[in-house]
Amino acid sequence: MSLPHAILTALLEKPSSGLELTRRFDRSIGYFWSATHQQIYRELGKLEAEGHIRALPAEQPARGQKKTYEVLPAGRAELARWTAASQDPKPHRDTMLLRLRASAVVGTEGIEADLRRHLTLHQQQLAEYEEIEARDFQPGRETAQDRLRHLVLRAGIDLETFWTQWLTHALTEFAQLPDETT
Repeated sequence: MSLPHAILTALLEKPSSGLELTRRFDRSIGYFWSATHQQIYRELGKLEAEGHIRALPAEQPARGQKKTYEVLPAGRAELARWTAASQDPKPHRDTMLLRLRASAVVGTEGIEADLRRHLTLHQQQLAEYEEIEARDFQPGRETAQDRLRHLVLRAGIDLETFWTQWLTHALTEFAQLPDETT
């Protein structure tokens, strides 16, 4: 149920069209909550039908014109209700960890190369997050909104730091495995 809430959050930050939302998901929200173009448009329709958002009136009616959406009071209330509600953390699911566990019983072919590939991807993501932090969170930006957004970014930085450290450790362990064919 979090995608509608991610969309409400994005629209409260800035009224947007479906295409603009898709781009924003690709650049920011998508780092921690991804959605396809189709999912976003489907949710926009549902949110509009539920009375949580509305399409802003067009300045000049035109066929095929993109709709810009804004959040209505009912949508703000729903987002506030959801934000205040208690939720338990979800168990972490990671295919690489499952594949590594499976390699213990079927053999390790291909795993080391993919561990290296994952390390590279996490290093790249970490560098991107650090670049965003340096660009967007300069000292002196101390509003509550900035601090909360920075907390979200710090979670991403800390997770990517964890993964780069863990993958480096895993590759060291992998290099020390005895030669066994399973």
